[in-house]
Amino acid sequence: MRVDKHVPPVLIMLLDMGYACKLTDSTDFHPHTQEKASMAANYSNGTHLFTSESVSMGHPDKVSDQISDAILDSLLAADPMARVACETLCTTGLVVVAGEITVHNQKAIKALDDVEETVRNTIKRIGYTDPEARFSYDSCGVIRALHSQSADIAMGVDREGAGDQGLMFGFACRETKEFMPLPIYLSHRLVERQAYVREKNIIKGLRPDAKSQVTVEYEGMKPTSIHTVVLSTQHTSAWSSPAKQKQLKQQVIKHIIEPVMPKKLYNSKKVKVHVNPTGQFEIGGPHGDTGLTGRKIIVDTYGGRGCHGGGAFSGKDPTKVDRSASYMARYIAKNVVAAGLSDVCEVQLSYAIGVADPISVLVDTQGTNKIDETKISKLVRKHFPMTPRGIIEHLKLRRPIYEETARHGHFGRPGFSWEKTDMARKLRADAGL
Repeated sequence: MRVDKHVPPVLIMLLDMGYACKLTDSTDFHPHTQEKASMAANYSNGTHLFTSESVSMGHPDKVSDQISDAILDSLLAADPMARVACETLCTTGLVVVAGEITVHNQKAIKALDDVEETVRNTIKRIGYTDPEARFSYDSCGVIRALHSQSADIAMGVDREGAGDQGLMFGFACRETKEFMPLPIYLSHRLVERQAYVREKNIIKGLRPDAKSQVTVEYEGMKPTSIHTVVLSTQHTSAWSSPAKQKQLKQQVIKHIIEPVMPKKLYNSKKVKVHVNPTGQFEIGGPHGDTGLTGRKIIVDTYGGRGCHGGGAFSGKDPTKVDRSASYMARYIAKNVVAAGLSDVCEVQLSYAIGVADPISVLVDTQGTNKIDETKISKLVRKHFPMTPRGIIEHLKLRRPIYEETARHGHFGRPGFSWEKTDMARKLRADAGL
């Protein structure tokens, strides 16, 4: 590839990575001479590896996410119109809850008064019940610093505008029946399985904190094999020796990894497997690392396969488009792919605070479209509501459904309204397919 010396080094690096941007042969780089660029890297040709990670419900950041969303759920159950922006910090023996919350009835005020109980019950559900872990539901301190929503923000939301500015992405592809990228899907299933094995005591002495990572080999856009699996799981001192770790690895492969892996892609003789690669994982949870709400935004979405606008989800009521518009973007992308209009779809929405209609709507099928992409964009605008109120009503987001989203991924799981493909038939019919 010939690149002029005046092209910035960062741009050269992006070109080497395969980003869809074509330079002309002129000595100057002019942005208007680019071809239409895909929002994500172009992986359509050649063999490559792609990796995604997930973290368990007991990971410190996920503990914080679940606490924030449990508080949100407790308030929405009492007051569906509650305005909530709730952040959580957790560390050794301590939880701090802070944010802006406005409620409108006595039942919701009672729920707000019961925040400490909500925090403790959430930690108990996650599995931090042993004081030896130095973070336990019944002995940790809980500090709360909550006040009402800013009147300036409320003024815009009261007019049914977006609760903040920003850009949001949704993604779908055909790599799994859930229309999710395979690496993040398998990473989620691993930590989900770790939680099951721990709770059922199938492997004794596991604790809630865990991380997973899956590397998939692709030929073009098709997964061909599982290249590497990493699973780190916290455990009691009973496993803290080299001999015991060897035994634990065998148990983890048998009871956690192999039940999750797709048989056609997983070759036990060729795959690289790392279990607790540091040697042991006894110190973990909020005692091992401080947790914060909103610090696992790539885990929460598509594992790096698509773009991300930067906004976190947990602790936010649905007037915050960081959350609700991301759910709508996923819903749109999934239905476009389910309708057969493309094999890959990424949707970008953007908003201004206090303004109802999106500033921009972009549909990118990364060259996999079956009909003209402009027509797909028109169908999306025709069939999907994209104002905050329209999103909330269509996806039924004023319900206490959010704690469940805060573990094992917001996307690619049944039971959430944004995972339905109920618009696929309409899209397909209107597209003339």
